[in-house]
Amino acid sequence: MPSADVLIAGAGPTGLILALQLAKLGVGFRLIDEKSGPGENSRAMVVHARTLEFYRQFGFADKVIRLGVKSGVAHIRVKGRPIMSVNFKDMGGRISPFPFALAFAQDDHERFLVEQLKAAGVQIEWNTKLTGIKQKDGTVLAGLALSDNRTQEFEVRYVCGCDGAHSEARKSLEVGFGGGTYEQLFFVADVKVASGFQPDITVNLDQRVLTLIFPVRSSGMQRLIGLVPPALSNREDLSFEDIRGGIESQLELKVTEVNWFSRYRVHHRVASHFRKGNSFLLGDAGHIHSPAGGQGMNTGIGDAINLGWKLAHVLQKRADPALLDSYEPERISFARSLVSSTDRAFTAMTAEDLRGQFTRQVVAPLIFFLGTRVIPHVLFRRISQVEIRYPDSPLSEGKAGKVCGGDRLPWTGPNMDNFAPLRSFDWQVHVYGKPVNDLTSACESLRLPIQSFPWGSSAHNAGFKRDAIYLVRPDGYVALATEAEQASEKINAFVKRHGLCSSAEARSRISI
Repeated sequence: MPSADVLIAGAGPTGLILALQLAKLGVGFRLIDEKSGPGENSRAMVVHARTLEFYRQFGFADKVIRLGVKSGVAHIRVKGRPIMSVNFKDMGGRISPFPFALAFAQDDHERFLVEQLKAAGVQIEWNTKLTGIKQKDGTVLAGLALSDNRTQEFEVRYVCGCDGAHSEARKSLEVGFGGGTYEQLFFVADVKVASGFQPDITVNLDQRVLTLIFPVRSSGMQRLIGLVPPALSNREDLSFEDIRGGIESQLELKVTEVNWFSRYRVHHRVASHFRKGNSFLLGDAGHIHSPAGGQGMNTGIGDAINLGWKLAHVLQKRADPALLDSYEPERISFARSLVSSTDRAFTAMTAEDLRGQFTRQVVAPLIFFLGTRVIPHVLFRRISQVEIRYPDSPLSEGKAGKVCGGDRLPWTGPNMDNFAPLRSFDWQVHVYGKPVNDLTSACESLRLPIQSFPWGSSAHNAGFKRDAIYLVRPDGYVALATEAEQASEKINAFVKRHGLCSSAEARSRISI
């Protein structure tokens, strides 16, 4: 029987990223999926800036960008008439090294991540399904249906349910999944158009219609998505031909090839817990919501990044097991907030009454106009996930300048790239100015590397305080922000409170 510390159920983007992080950090795991291989449909497509920042820590952000399509111009139409064009290029300015959204079809995305795992020597167990979970003292007994039709019971320290909206992990754990389903019926199609591939987005807002087209693949495929007209919503045999005429007139295009067409209803749900014993829920197993803003896949990847290093630290005895208690409060609060905000936006944009018509034809164009011409950075922050914070986490302390414990480490810009050291996926101390003498000796005794950056306008504009000390987590969030005079004492107290230690100290713990 294979041995491992972690069982990951589900090899979608969430499970694949969790596996990549555990592999990078030297943790043994099994990765299973009931499918026979990576997905074959484009599905989730948008990769936001925060996800690309994580990918930079892995070292493959630039490869992903080359494979995808950067966001371009959005053309807004009302009742089929063009009213404005909005430039989405580089909206993030100096907020992120990746000031744009990227279109990267989920099937291509998954195949890319699978190749990264292969390069790391990891094989995925396809056609293998999680059939149940039984919690034991300190371990989990997982039931598996194997590819050769045999069954197996596998004892493992931790189970991570990344197995989607119909998660067997969630069902076995008897975790609630409260929420509901929107009444509106949507269509989705991957198509080619006569005018050829365009990186731009076109949005048509009408009385009872909401239609978008945006790039899927640089090879020429584009995504159509929108509301099925109410008169057709009860058609069981609905096909693209039934809605072709309306789409082509609304968007002023001619569809020459339909690669995929489907219809669906959107759900909005959040699990009542993201952790039960030594089992965790991530991605769609824990939260599903409207496609507004392209948040779903990126949120699942954020779950994986948040949990991966914590599992590694606990398994390698680099931290107390209580470190894992921070996963649920950090991620479930964001999931609830996200479902609530996307629910409000989705309901307003898709309502069939006068309120919905007013939102689509007046409010939405106004928001686009203000968001991109007056406050583009605000719009970027809202959708890119760079504003995800953990202020109430047990791992978040202090404030120095405008930066608080729980904040994502602000980026200081290309001329002084303070994100480069994050590739270590380990704890580190940042100083913008001059570190005090006793800090150096304290960090040496704790084996914490100090990343020292010169003070200047870049650091000031990012919100840092001169000579202040910032203890940064492996996932790029600030754990502790403090004045220089108190730094050594506070860092020592933080490290002791959470039982943190270096890899070398962990090895000595294990040998003892």
